[in-house]
Parts: sequence; C-alpha cells; structure tokens
Amino acid sequence: MANASLFDKILIANRGEIACRVIATCRRLGIATVAVYSDADRDARHVRLADEAIRIGPAPAADSYLRGEAILAAARDSGAQAIHPGYGFLSENAGFAEACAAAGLVFIGPPAQAIRAMGDKSAAKALMQRAGVPLTPGYHGDAQDPALLRSRADAIGYPVLIKASAGGGGKGMRRVEAGAEFAGALASCQREALNAFGNAHVLVEKYVERPRHIEVQVFGDRHGNVVHLFERDCSVQRRHQKVLEEAPAPGMTAERRQAMGRAAVEAARAVGYVGAGTVEFIVGPAGDFYFMEMNTRLQVEHPVTELITGTDLVEWQLRVAAGQPLPLRQEQLHIAGHAIEARLYAEDADRDFLPSTGTLRHLRFPPQDAHVRVDTGVEQGDAISPFYDPMIAKLIVWDQDRDAALRRLRAALAQVEAIGVTTNAAFLWRLAGTASFSVPMLDTALIEREQDALRPDDVDEPILWSIAAAVLSARQRRSATADPNDPYSPWLASDDWRIGARAMRRIEIEGDAGQREFAVAGCGGHWRIENAGVARQVELRWHGDDLAATVDDRRVTLRGLWDGEALILQRDARPHRFARHDRSGEAGDRHADTGSLVAPMPGRIVALLVEPGTRVVRGQPLLVMEAMKMEHTLTAPVDGLLDAFLVRDGEQVTEGTNLLVFKSD
Repeated sequence: MANASLFDKILIANRGEIACRVIATCRRLGIATVAVYSDADRDARHVRLADEAIRIGPAPAADSYLRGEAILAAARDSGAQAIHPGYGFLSENAGFAEACAAAGLVFIGPPAQAIRAMGDKSAAKALMQRAGVPLTPGYHGDAQDPALLRSRADAIGYPVLIKASAGGGGKGMRRVEAGAEFAGALASCQREALNAFGNAHVLVEKYVERPRHIEVQVFGDRHGNVVHLFERDCSVQRRHQKVLEEAPAPGMTAERRQAMGRAAVEAARAVGYVGAGTVEFIVGPAGDFYFMEMNTRLQVEHPVTELITGTDLVEWQLRVAAGQPLPLRQEQLHIAGHAIEARLYAEDADRDFLPSTGTLRHLRFPPQDAHVRVDTGVEQGDAISPFYDPMIAKLIVWDQDRDAALRRLRAALAQVEAIGVTTNAAFLWRLAGTASFSVPMLDTALIEREQDALRPDDVDEPILWSIAAAVLSARQRRSATADPNDPYSPWLASDDWRIGARAMRRIEIEGDAGQREFAVAGCGGHWRIENAGVARQVELRWHGDDLAATVDDRRVTLRGLWDGEALILQRDARPHRFARHDRSGEAGDRHADTGSLVAPMPGRIVALLVEPGTRVVRGQPLLVMEAMKMEHTLTAPVDGLLDAFLVRDGEQVTEGTNLLVFKSD
C-alpha cells in the first residue's frame, strides 16, 4: 500500500456530504476514490468528485445503498481495498462488516462484534451496567408484549421514553406523558423502527426532566489504545433530531468532563472498540449523567470536535483502519476555542417542518475561511429528492469563545441563499438568537420552550411590500420599438416617464402573505408607493445582489435575488417572495376542495387510522405518511364524514395526490 501503509483505493458506500468529505480527505492523502450511486444520484456531487463511480440500483435506499452485495461487487470490480461506510445506511450493520472481511476488504469502522454489542440498545445497557457505566432507570428486556411494556412504563412513572432498540437518529422514539397515550405511541414507534431498521424491538426508559444530551467522541486503534476527544452538546433537538450542536459543552466543569470522558473510554474498551465512535449521555439538571447509547460510527456533528481539537477524524479513521496507531495520545489532546454546527435542511419550518423537494436553482453559502466551514453534498443545479435525508449542508463556525462563535453562526446563516426548495435557514437564525440558546440554558425542550421567539417576525412586512412594489415596477418591460443603441431614448426608461410629468401606475403583487395592489410612480431610484391609503417614499440602491432601500426615513439592507420574474427579498436569512399578479389564471379554482386531503410531499402510506364512514373532527389524525425517513401524521382539515380512502397501506404517492374524500359539515 502507498502513503505509509494507507490504502491505494477506497470505495465510499454512502452519499451526500459525508461521501464528499471522505473524498476530500482521500484526495489530500493521495488515495483514489470510488463512489456508488443510485438512479436518483446519477449526477450527484459525490459522483462528480470521485475518481470513478458505479451504479448500485434504483432510487429507494433498500434497492441501492442498503444492498450490501451490490456494494461488495462494486468494490471487487473497482479494485478497492477498503470500504468507508460513512454514517447511516450500512455503517452500523455488523453483517456487512463481516461480509467485507470475508471478501478480503477492510471495513473502515469498528469490529463486527462491537457493532453488534452496541447495536442492540437493550444488550448494550446490560453490558454498560457490568462495566460500571451509569444507566437511566428503565426496562431493557427482550419481552415485547404491549401489556407488559405498558405495565413497566406505569411502574417507572411518567413521562417515559419509548426507544427503538436498534435505532438512532431520533427514529422510533416517542415521549409518553400518560398511560392513556402509551399504546398509540408504542405502535407508532414499532412501525417506524421496523421501517427504518428492520427491527421493531423497543425499550422503555424514565424520561429525565429538562435533560441535556451530551456525547463524547471516542477513538480506538488495533493496538489497545482508546482516547476521547472531549464532548459535544447536542441538546437542541426537534423530534429527537439534532438541530444545533456545539463543542465543548457550555458549563462543563473539569471534573465532570473527566468523569464523562473516563466513562466513555470504559464503554469503548468494554466492547474492544476500534475506530471512531460516540458515547451518548443524558445529563440531568444537577449534572448527573446516564449512558444512553453508543453510535458505532462517525457522527454527523463530528466537525465541531475537529475544529476545537485541530484534528481530521476521517483521516484518523483511515489510519486506524490501515493498522496504524492513533495519531495522538490522550495527554496530547486539548480544547481550543468553541465551535457550533447548524444542520441546513430542505424543510418548511412554517408547515410543521415538512420536507421540501425540488431543484436547487440557486444556491450560495457564506465564504469559507478559518472561522466558517461548509460541508455539503449538493451544488447549485442539484436536486433534493424524496428518497433520502433532506440535508443540504452543515454550516460550522469556530471562534475563540462561545459568544464570538454564536455571532459568526448567525452572520453565516444570514448569507445562505437557496431558491428551488424551502430551507430552515431562517428558523436556525432565529433559534441561535433565542434567549435560551444565547445564555445558554440548554435542554432537549429548548425549541418547544422558545416557540414564541421562533415564530417569524412580520413587523417589517409593509416596508418589504413597498420595496417589492418599487423593484418590480422598475423591472417593467421596455418598449419593443425603442432603439437599444440610443442610451438617451426616453422609450428605454423604466421610471414611468411621461411628457410633462410622471404618471401613477397600478401594479398588483402576489407575496407570501397574499395579494395587494399598489399605485406607483418612479423616477430613477426614487419611488412613491401607495397602498390602502398610505403613501411611502422608497429609494433603491443596488450593490451587486445587495439592495440598500430607504423607506421614508428608515434604511434597510437586504439581498435581492431573481427567480425568473419573481423577486426574492432576503433579510435575516428569511426569504420573502414577490411577483406580479397574473389575472389570467383566476378563472380556475386555486384551492383544494375542503372535502379532500392531498399529500403535502412524496412519500409512502404506512397507516390508515380511521374506518370509512367514520365521523371526523378538524385536527383528528386520519393517516400516517413516511417521507424522508420520518413519519408525518395528516389530520382532517374540517369536521365531516370520512367517505373513502383513495390510497392503500404501503402505497407510494407523489406530492398533490388525493388521499381521501369526506363530506364536510
């Protein structure tokens, strides 16, 4: 092997930003890379970056990225010596790790027995108990009778947490507040766990009130060395999915850091761990901590650890897998500064975070430097499909202390531009500015607690509409009879020039908040805008895509972007879309029939919750869809009588598909 015992060629059995990250590290080390791709990823960024790429199947993950035999065949045909599994898919599949070894390939991850030991949460709890690692009170047994599980939950005391034993990433997990909710939550957990992991086994634990989620990065080699690279705080979560992560954990004392690090190393040693892993703890308000689970892979949030320790954990993975010792000993590892990561997703925060699909017609991230890093698997022109996780990028910032890093995070989020899908950038910007996160006062209920602060602020809505009216008026079509070579021709003017005086024009604009009519008169960059009896003076100055607008005596600066004829004004990471109103389409019905329900996104029907002929009330759950690896419950839009379902359990549907009909009251 070349590169001081490293590999000559590696196959990456994953997609998205982690595949791109592994490719970048391999390129720096002079290692050739092989990408695999599904039909949906034929033109994906990781495919374009790799030295070669091999198709492994159709778009659904079960037919491509989860087909171990297809990936092994691709490795054999390409001459790869090792397989990097990334995270997700087959990264924690013990059978796949064993199949790699049987095929003479190096699996860049822990031994199969370590994956198997930690992959079953119930067995892992028992193992950790023997190793002396603190555990949360709960039931971790094999018996899965619903009545037994309910009785154990009653004995533990509510609230409890139901968790998929083979799960991760917040899937197959529900908080239950009372016994009456247990049966429904259990069924949903088991269904989601079976779909995601092929295993419906669950465990039940006491829910720690106001818990923090703190995890410790561990690394082991084949020479018996195990170290920890300190902790990450991942408490800021939505539906058990991490949203913001940071390192080091705010408020962590030296004594607690040492105790948690020691417990994490002991957990790794207990299973003979090799490679990158994460030991996750639930931490109570008093600082007491309990083992939750071990992720036997690299984590999505690993960049914050890299930035505070000055390491490349992917390179560490490659070196350890090649048989080399860990690059650093425990006493050589130190914390420098503070790092925060935000997960940028294609999802609509104003529609209960529904995933958003489409083509990224425009995509721009903040410039990268020593303080800002962007890990992404997409570029402008790429598509966000319904088949995989809707992450667009990870935005990571670093500075000398937390306050400085937080300022950089909000500034970087404000520079994210995406057209073609809805993103959570504005939600992240508001979240990073909440009192709870700024103080910080962290726990897993932070987002729920800060709901008021996380709602969009529309205080400047009239000003934005006035600016949009001025900009859209300035973009009016010029006369087709004008001479384009005559710079002084009045017919080329777009400022409402008339002989003798300016004229007021009527313009109708559609925006996120509906439709409005304006009277507009303009000359150069100066405009008079009238709406609903209120007149405003608007002055516009463009500097590239930056628009400096003065409305009366107030000056605001925003980004002004064009999506065809539509104008997007972006302020504080939040895009506001405006377009001229076209009356030609008014004859048709623009609204869905209130007696029907349509699919808000592409997905698969996993449960029909009521029988046809049942009376339903507004907000009552009717069916469950699975989309982008999460379950979404759709409810009745009005009171009425459910007439019929138009779909079957297990059916794949596209966005806009009529799902059912009912007679409204």
